[in-house]
Amino acid sequence: MTKAPKPQDFDASDEQLTSELADRAVNTIRFLSADAVQKANSGHPGLPMGAADMAYVLWTQFLKHNPSNPQWFDRDRFVLSGGHGSMLLYSLLHLTGYDLSLEEIKRFRQWHSKTPGHPEYGDTPGVEITTGPLGQGAASSVGMALAEAMLAARYNRPGHAIINHFTYALVTDGDLMEGVASEAASLAGHLGLGKLIWLYDDNRISIDGSTDITFTEDRAMRFQAYGWEVLRVDGHDRLAIAHAIGQARGQTDRPTIIICRTHIGYGAPHKQDTAKAHGEPLGEEELRLAKINLGWDPDAYFYIPDDVLAFYRQALERGAGWEQEWEQKLAAYAELYPDEAAELRRVMNGELPADWEASLPVFAADVTEATRASSGKVINAIAPAIPELVGGSADLTGSNKTAITGAKDVQKGQFDGRYIRFGVREHGMGAILNGMALHGGFIPYGGTFLVFSDYMRPSIRLAALMGIRVIYVFSHDSIGLGEDGPTHQPVEHAASLRAMPNLWVVRPADGNETAQAWKLALERTSGPTAILLTRQGVPTLTTPEQAQGLQRGAYTLSEAEGELQVILVGTGSELQLAVAAQEMLAHEGVAARVVSMPCWEQFEAQPETYRREVFPEGVPVLAVEAGVSFGWERYANRVIGVNRFGASAPYKVIYEKFGLTAQAVADAARELL
Repeated sequence: MTKAPKPQDFDASDEQLTSELADRAVNTIRFLSADAVQKANSGHPGLPMGAADMAYVLWTQFLKHNPSNPQWFDRDRFVLSGGHGSMLLYSLLHLTGYDLSLEEIKRFRQWHSKTPGHPEYGDTPGVEITTGPLGQGAASSVGMALAEAMLAARYNRPGHAIINHFTYALVTDGDLMEGVASEAASLAGHLGLGKLIWLYDDNRISIDGSTDITFTEDRAMRFQAYGWEVLRVDGHDRLAIAHAIGQARGQTDRPTIIICRTHIGYGAPHKQDTAKAHGEPLGEEELRLAKINLGWDPDAYFYIPDDVLAFYRQALERGAGWEQEWEQKLAAYAELYPDEAAELRRVMNGELPADWEASLPVFAADVTEATRASSGKVINAIAPAIPELVGGSADLTGSNKTAITGAKDVQKGQFDGRYIRFGVREHGMGAILNGMALHGGFIPYGGTFLVFSDYMRPSIRLAALMGIRVIYVFSHDSIGLGEDGPTHQPVEHAASLRAMPNLWVVRPADGNETAQAWKLALERTSGPTAILLTRQGVPTLTTPEQAQGLQRGAYTLSEAEGELQVILVGTGSELQLAVAAQEMLAHEGVAARVVSMPCWEQFEAQPETYRREVFPEGVPVLAVEAGVSFGWERYANRVIGVNRFGASAPYKVIYEKFGLTAQAVADAARELL
């Protein structure tokens, strides 16, 4: 760890950092934020008041962005990981000219405002990511920085740095306590992400009080051990902060954390440096005293001095100039590298290549293999056609079958690869995938065992909340994994994931359905998709044409012979049980239909007429799935499932002992009738 000397390339104006105008500009952030919290009678004033200096320095001296076009691709990314301090970000967005009015600031935390309690991606122009669950933003910033490095390695050419921006995150004590931030920071150090810079708001206060009661490790030494550059500054010394950011920007082979010692609730005479400044309004009297303390008009609310606003709004002209200059560079690049430029524009827009579906493999009727193996074949078949498809596994590559044959690993100094070794860091992987998807230019996927989706659930939830395209490859999806036993057998996980809004859960039954599952996931741009895959071999039950029914969530695989009496529904490895039971029942004169239902969410999106075609009123339905029966009651009159934890034994033995057999399905169907 070192002090931060003034770097050679630092050209920020000392006047803009130390002048009386700068003081008022910083206090404008503080009191816009505190006033909004007070008016809402709810929120967190402490972080905005304490972090205003570092935010001012970053946003006025370093951050490359265009408020008129928040989606300009080569902008710097800013992540407010401590999302509870959302008013800091909203104040900056309003002041610098984003489409966020003062009226919206005054409507902080109100119904349908653009200023919700925590920043929400898609609600507010300029908000890069939904944050609030601590650690998530910090970890996702690693994904953003990784995406920038990989795109730069792929598309930049000598003299043509088309992709060239930084990722900044403002992180808090709480962020650094959360394990997900540690997982991601460890990987960031391993990869040497030199264009990732964290500003650590080291105010040493959490909700319960001083961090002395819980958080006394040497954070600087921890990040040094991760392989980060570590700098320390006074978080209210704007010149020192600027020098540190300048030095961090010159660090090319490792990420940087700048530890900024700050005072939460800065200026509030009775609440500064206390937990009371964290998550509640200051109160009218304390807010008034804080304004007096910092030379602000105590009777002014939502006050923005004209010269301060004019200074901040320079960001509009500056940003437009940066974007125009970049467009000129891109045009010159396109003349020399037309194919690369065309591909870059396509991936920036999130568009799939034309006719990519032709690369989907076909699985023959005589093939029996695990759907995880089928998924691996799909990945390798489509990877050449979809260069933006990148991903990896949480140290389970051989088990998840997620490798791209012939692709280089992404490693330090080797960002032109497309396979990411996440290590045993499921939660970090989930957050990094989110950051990559939000950055743009890639469609990221990540693999692990389904049972370990628990480790990354908060990141999956945020992906669903933000509506971003992330693909999860969850293998070993049931008791069918066998001898590893109940610790690894995910009986409740499919139901748990299905309960999450906007997450599509797909459990394909064979290779052809697996190919269609990937098609569904790749073409879905409004949210994440989890593909659940078997460890054990399963027969090919569908033709490629039949498997296209997966695109509607559920479909009739095998029609009843004669007047329909009962419907047998299966997913994944249990669809074969329904097919075998149908044959048994046919010999007894019972007419059963077999329905494959790999994706509930897509089925629910279908018209009512189609859903009634699949499940006609008055016909009893029996479902079979090697997991808890919870949720199936919306479709089935009876469920054969696993409403207990699993066991350690060969999978065929477990299936028999747990009553997951074709005979059991046939018997249950007869009982229904």
